[in-house]
Amino acid sequence: MKKILLLTISLFFVTCESPTDSDTTNNSWVFVANEGNFGSSNGSISMIDEAGNVMHTESIGDVVQSLEVYENKLIVLINNSHLIKVYDITEDGLSMPGIEVPTGNSSPRDLVVIDNKVYFTNWNTQDIKVLNLFNYSIENSIPINGLPEDLLFDGTDLWVTIPHSDQYFSTGNTVSKIDINTNTILETIEVGNGPQELAMNNGEIFVSRTFYDANWSTFHGATKIGMDVMNNNYGAGVACGGSIIKHNNSILRSFNGGLSLMDEELNLDTENKIGDYTQANVYHVEKINGSFWFAITNFSDINEVRVVNEQGEEIANYIVGINPGDFAFWEKN
Repeated sequence: MKKILLLTISLFFVTCESPTDSDTTNNSWVFVANEGNFGSSNGSISMIDEAGNVMHTESIGDVVQSLEVYENKLIVLINNSHLIKVYDITEDGLSMPGIEVPTGNSSPRDLVVIDNKVYFTNWNTQDIKVLNLFNYSIENSIPINGLPEDLLFDGTDLWVTIPHSDQYFSTGNTVSKIDINTNTILETIEVGNGPQELAMNNGEIFVSRTFYDANWSTFHGATKIGMDVMNNNYGAGVACGGSIIKHNNSILRSFNGGLSLMDEELNLDTENKIGDYTQANVYHVEKINGSFWFAITNFSDINEVRVVNEQGEEIANYIVGINPGDFAFWEKN
């Protein structure tokens, strides 16, 4: 087990093989959002340094949903605590306890940071709120017709998926495009049922989709938004997840415990995968520095991160906190 050395309550978490190595500094960190158990307030953040050492914060709230690095800050959404937490990042770790901003019982989900402003989706309030990182105030709210989820900034406009139309068990089928200068919706596009995550390649927007029928049979698909809207449904029972990633001028989608290439018609290359895990345990996948980071959990006693290279070889694995999900990467400038 890795040891955690707390210098003081308000300084840095430092982790090493032994406390005598605490002078070691790091040029990079990978942060892992460990959701914890709903209602238990045991969500945390795992930190993986460039040598592969792992440390964990103490519990910071109820469902650590997502996180992003912006410059030298880590911005964290805590869903069921209805909070944003902002920590300074240094070579030594996270500066604790950080800054805490209540979101007003909003149930925050995902975020992007643009020009010192955090745009984050919320289910309870059905909107995208805007947090100003200069004064840590929520300065705007963009109403959304439904429960908004994933966000993507294309360099000009902000895109958001709406997987549920008005409540959690309902099915949404739209993606909205938002002008961040006016905080207004420019366009709402029908993309097929259950839009989840977003990726962009060559000016086109790609959407992963997961949805259910009246008997709770699972269906999966994908959509491409370009000059036209193209849908491809993969059918019932197909072992997919929600992750969708740009890689080498192509798009990869979570499939059968790994990642599969999508062709121009959004068909999956099922014969060749990057990664090979139990699909039910693959919670989320992201690309960091050319490798693919798999959050692996059975929502019980398996809580791991597996790292796979482009050739599909596992190159690292880590034990992390309870129910790992989102990732963020920091590198010293």
